Amino acid sequence: MQPGVVSLVVIEDIVCPWCYIGQRELQKAIKDAADCELDIKIEHRPFLLHPGMEEDKAMDKRTFYLEKFGEEKLKQVKQVVTSRAANVGVEIVWEGWICQTIRAHRLLRKAYILGGQELQEKFLDAVFYAYFTEGKNIADIDLLADLADGVGLLSKDEAVEFLKSDEHREEVEQMACEARKKGVTGVPFTIINGRWAVSGGQTADVYTQIFRKLAGKGPLHPIPAAPSCSGNSCPVAQQAAAAVKS
Repeated sequence: MQPGVVSLVVIEDIVCPWCYIGQRELQKAIKDAADCELDIKIEHRPFLLHPGMEEDKAMDKRTFYLEKFGEEKLKQVKQVVTSRAANVGVEIVWEGWICQTIRAHRLLRKAYILGGQELQEKFLDAVFYAYFTEGKNIADIDLLADLADGVGLLSKDEAVEFLKSDEHREEVEQMACEARKKGVTGVPFTIINGRWAVSGGQTADVYTQIFRKLAGKGPLHPIPAAPSCSGNSCPVAQQAAAAVKS
């Protein structure tokens, strides 16, 4: 790793609200740590929260969450998520569809290969917004093709052709499987310089502390537990699994 370069691998699934919130927190932290003069490189990698769900199947979001949490706990979940989302300028709607995300992840992989971090994050932001703010079904080929076209990833026709193929399917499945093999059970999960990890939807302050520590400009306090999504529950509070050492 070159001096001043910080490599982040963010493992996430697009249907996890803490991944969307965490993405905004991370973006803010990078701006807040501008004086650290770090070259922060980010790669987003897949995690499949619903690996057994068929690609063409979508389940009503409210029905899904009611079955998972029950009415009272769902109210609490909504309050916590909506409050944190508002703090980072994100609107979360609770109508829409729960779906398999492998198609979206394949396009995210394509974006990274074609345009690196910048293009990947443009497409990621577009998919997050479509899912959480507009309540769209992000397994829908036509919708994903429109989003890909909108950010300059592929033309709509090219995106449809891509999604009807198997390009990057095996790679995405292997990456998601590898994350689980390495012990990742909840997302977001951020790996720093291939050596340390931070779990959950951390605040910008936590990431800023980490960047300042890596730049030699400040201490790092204990990493707090942060909410995350797992295959069994979403969102939950999981203990952060990381410490950034000097």
